[in-house]
Amino acid sequence: MSVQFILKGYPRLSETFIAQEILALERRGLEINIASLRHPTDDRVHPIHRDIRAEALYLPEYLYQEPERVRDARAAAQRLPGYQTAYACFRADLKRDPTRNRIRRFGQACVLAHELPEGVTRLHAHFLHTPASVARYAAMMTGLPWSCSAHAKDIWTTPEWEMREKLADLDWLVTCTAAGADFLAGLAPGKDTVSLVYHGIDFSRFPPPPDARPGLDGQAAPVTILSVGRAVGKKGYDDLLTALSRLPADINWRFRHIGGGPLLETLKAQAQQLGIAAHVEWYGARAQEDVLDALRHADIFVLASKTTDDGDRDGLPNVLMEAQSQCLPVLSTMVSGIPELIHHDTTGLLVPPGDALAIATALERLIRNPSERRRLADAGLDRVHSQFSMDHGADTLAARFLRDPQSAAA
Repeated sequence: MSVQFILKGYPRLSETFIAQEILALERRGLEINIASLRHPTDDRVHPIHRDIRAEALYLPEYLYQEPERVRDARAAAQRLPGYQTAYACFRADLKRDPTRNRIRRFGQACVLAHELPEGVTRLHAHFLHTPASVARYAAMMTGLPWSCSAHAKDIWTTPEWEMREKLADLDWLVTCTAAGADFLAGLAPGKDTVSLVYHGIDFSRFPPPPDARPGLDGQAAPVTILSVGRAVGKKGYDDLLTALSRLPADINWRFRHIGGGPLLETLKAQAQQLGIAAHVEWYGARAQEDVLDALRHADIFVLASKTTDDGDRDGLPNVLMEAQSQCLPVLSTMVSGIPELIHHDTTGLLVPPGDALAIATALERLIRNPSERRRLADAGLDRVHSQFSMDHGADTLAARFLRDPQSAAA
């Protein structure tokens, strides 16, 4: 019962939810192989990565870097029974998407099909864009079934024609928000193609929350506001910084950010321009142990997610669940799957995306009212434990993989 996972990159600190899933499936008896389209870029790994048994096969990140490997793989792939079908599909896709990335996907699929470990009975892609294309072409070449886990950016930025055709070819797809599931179900050929499976979090990896937090109200010691996320447009850090600059002058606060990302220097410059740089601490990318420590020593967690001009947006960020697991009050936005976790004014606060004034108003409310923070934090802790445990999703996926007719026959 061996499944080949196709990932865009591995290991990645920003995708520990995938590593969590792989480890949980291994522990439920599934044999997993990993194929990564890119080499690692992070200088550290999550503790989960150290526990995963599967080794990674790194496909050529760029075809020109390994020409002999690509040439030999394509020659071997051409002898496979489904090569001509895959090639015709690729040519049709290339007409509509005439990019080097499309050519790279097909070359990587040839290498995957040629170097596929013995005994693999299914291909499974994480993300419906590039990894699913590689899985789809390789599945056609080899005759193996394939499936997919869709998440956020891949759903909202992939052309609909491409998603329709992939959904028609794969056996099944799971995704981690009801909003994403509803959208994809409208593109799928059958009502049973798409299912909702929340990632959830592995509570065994998180300690019980602190017994109590200082009841600070922003009048003496500063109230600590924390956010964890990559410095990219969809995380809304520009809006959050603007909101922080609008907090009343009589409030004592500090903001801590954990995460790397391409917009980090731009955000630092914005904080300087807004006159709040002295209140802001930039920690960069950190290991999970550091994130957990920061969650336990913060007073408020904020994630100002929004939809970017190209349609990219969050799904249901795991870090919101992680913050709630440490009994931290959460402020976020009405984007994608976030309202599926946070019920406004019950298990956290929600504001419209992109609304810096609304963020500032909600932050002031939380800073000045420690009892309000405690009420929301307690309710959030109860909800995440009752509805968003990783075990349910992992059990659902394991049952689906292990009842695969081809896997059972193997």
